Amino acid sequence: MAARSNAPGHLPIADPRDVRLATTRLIRADAKAFTAVLALNSLAAIAGLAGPWLVGRIIDEVRAGHGTTTVDRLALAILIAATAQLLLARWARYEGHRFGERTLARIREEFVDRTLALHASVVERAGTGDLTARGTADVATVGTTLRDAGPEMLINIVQALFLLAAVFAIDPLLGALGVVVLTPVWLVLRWYLRRARDAYLAEGAANSEVAEILAATAAGARTVEAFGLRDHRVAAGREALEESRRTRFHTLFLRSVFFPVVEVSYLFPVAGVLLIGGVLHAHGAISVGAVVAAGLYFRQFEGPLDELLVRVEQLQSSGASFARVEGLARAPQATGTDSPAPADDRIDVTGVRYAYDRGGEVLSDVDLTVRPGERLAVVGPSGAGKTTLSRLLAGVDAPTAGSVTVGGVPVVALGPEELRRQVVLVTQEHHVFLGTVRDNLRIAEPSATDEELWAALTAVGADTWVRRLPDGLGTALGDDGCRTDGSQAQQLALARVVLADPHTLILDEATALLDPTTARHTERALAAVLQGRTVIAIAHRLHTAHDADRVAVMENGRLTELGTHDELVAAGGAYAALWRSWHGERAGSDHP
Repeated sequence: MAARSNAPGHLPIADPRDVRLATTRLIRADAKAFTAVLALNSLAAIAGLAGPWLVGRIIDEVRAGHGTTTVDRLALAILIAATAQLLLARWARYEGHRFGERTLARIREEFVDRTLALHASVVERAGTGDLTARGTADVATVGTTLRDAGPEMLINIVQALFLLAAVFAIDPLLGALGVVVLTPVWLVLRWYLRRARDAYLAEGAANSEVAEILAATAAGARTVEAFGLRDHRVAAGREALEESRRTRFHTLFLRSVFFPVVEVSYLFPVAGVLLIGGVLHAHGAISVGAVVAAGLYFRQFEGPLDELLVRVEQLQSSGASFARVEGLARAPQATGTDSPAPADDRIDVTGVRYAYDRGGEVLSDVDLTVRPGERLAVVGPSGAGKTTLSRLLAGVDAPTAGSVTVGGVPVVALGPEELRRQVVLVTQEHHVFLGTVRDNLRIAEPSATDEELWAALTAVGADTWVRRLPDGLGTALGDDGCRTDGSQAQQLALARVVLADPHTLILDEATALLDPTTARHTERALAAVLQGRTVIAIAHRLHTAHDADRVAVMENGRLTELGTHDELVAAGGAYAALWRSWHGERAGSDHP
C-alpha cells in the first residue's frame, strides 16, 4: 500500500535519507547528553553481565567441593552487580528522557518556524487538516518515541550487544548457535520493515484527510446547509473514514504477522544452547557452569530483544510521523530576509497570465500600472479574475507568465517582513485569535502602545463597541470570552492593517460583512488614515468604484476597461452597464 505522493497541493513527505540526516542533526545538537546516555547504558549492561557469569562460577565452585564461604562471596558480588545495574539503568533512563524532551522541543520549534515560513499558497492548497495533523498527532507520536521508546531502545540495544558478546566469550560455538537460531526473527523483521513505512505513511495521510474533511465541513457548516450539501459531505466523510479504517487494518495485519513469529522464536536460542552445551559438556569441551551462564545470558537476551522488536514497531509509526513532520522542510518557503528593496511604491503588472494547477487559465495578458497613492477599484462579474489578480498583487501566488513588481522588484521575491511593509491583502475571510483584544491587534505591530491601538480601532469605527467590553482592550475574545460577530471580527482585521501601516492596501471585498452604512464609514475612515498610500479595492459595492481615482474592469480574465468613473460611464461599456444595473436602472436609461 503506497503512501500519498508528494503531488502538487500536498505537503511533502521527507524520504528516508532526509529523516536519517535530520535524526543525525538532532543528535549532534545535544551530542554530550547523547554520549552520556550511551555511556551510562553501557555501564549498566556491563554490570548486568556479572550475574549470569557469577551464577556459573557458583555452580562450578560447588561441583569442585568449595564451601559456603566462596558461595556467599560470589552471591554478595551478584547483589552488588544487580544494585549497580539498577542505579545505572535508572540514571541512564533519566538522562535519556531529558535528552528526548530537549530534542522534542527542538522539533516543535522547527515545526512552528517552518510552518510560519510556508508560502501562503502552499498552506491554502494543502488544506489545514494535513498541517494540523502533522503539528498535533505526528509531533505527539515523535515526542512519545523520543521520551520513552528512544531511551528504552538505547538501553536494550546496548544490553543485547553485550549479552551476545558475553556468550561468544564463553564459547564462540554457543554464540554462533544463538545467532543462527535467531534467523526467523531476522527474516520476519525484514519482511515487516519493507512494508511498515509505506503502511504507516498511508495511515497518516488517511488520518489527515479525515481531519481536513471534518475541518472544512465544520467551517462551512452554514454553506453546507444552505446548498443542501449535507448528504454529499456525509458521504465524503464516510469515504475518508473507510480509507482510514482500511489503512489501520493493514498496519494491524503487519503487526499480527510480525509479533507471533517473534514470540515463538524466543524459545530457540535457550533450547539450542542447552542442547548443544550438554553435548559439549559430555565431551569435556565446556563446564556445566559455562553452559548455565550461556543459557542465562540468552534467557536475559529475550528481554531486550522483545523490547527492541516492540520498539521497532513503534519506531516505524514514529518514523512515518517524523517523515511527515520533517517534510515541511521540503515545502516551498516564503523568500528570506535578504530580498532586494523596492526602489519606490509603484506596482506594475506586465503580461500576466495565471492558471491553477487543476484548472484552465483564469488571467490572460493583464497589463496594469498602479501609481503610488492611487485609489484603484477593480470591478467585474463573478469569475472574472478579480480575486486572482488581488492574490498576485499581494504576492500570495506567482504568475504563470509575466511579472508583478513593486518598485521594480517581483512581489513574490520579497521576504515576509518586507512584503508586509509593502503590500497587505485583506479579504472577507477573517479570524479572531484566542486572547485579548490587545493581543489580537498586536499581532500586526507587537510594540504598539494602547494609544496606538485605540487610534487604529477608531480609524475603522470599532472603538465604540470595544469600549463597551468589560475590560476594554484587556477583554478576552473567543469561545471562553466575549464572542464577536462577523462585522466586529472584520473591523479587528482592518485595525490590524492600520497598525501594519503598508504603503499599498488591497481590499478584496473586505467590508462585505458590514452593513452598507458601516462599510462606507469604515472605507472612508481607512482612506483618511491611509492618506498618501495606495489602495486597490476589489469592489463589490460600486460606490467604492465611484470614489476611486480609477476603475479597472475585469471580464473573462482580461482587463477590458481602465479609467475614471465618469469616463467609463460616459463610454457606455461594461462598467456603465454594471453601474446602471447596480442602481436598478434599465440599460437604456440615462444616469441621473
